[in-house]
Amino acid sequence: MIGVPHPDLGEGVVGVIVPQPGATPDTAAILADIGQRLARFKVPRALVVVDELPRNTMGKVQKNVLRDRFKDQFRV
Repeated sequence: MIGVPHPDLGEGVVGVIVPQPGATPDTAAILADIGQRLARFKVPRALVVVDELPRNTMGKVQKNVLRDRFKDQFRV
């Protein structure tokens, strides 16, 4: 999960999903399940499916690259 700019809230949470090969995730079902397990303010406002996560040479996920990529997710 990453935080990106949101016009009303200041920042909104976006969940980034990498599916198993050949699988098509049901984002609505995932959001419904997350909504039952987490407090409402922790539930992502959107889910995005990507082929792979950007990683640095140490193998860490580059969240700054994801934030730049999805910074317009909530733009009206």
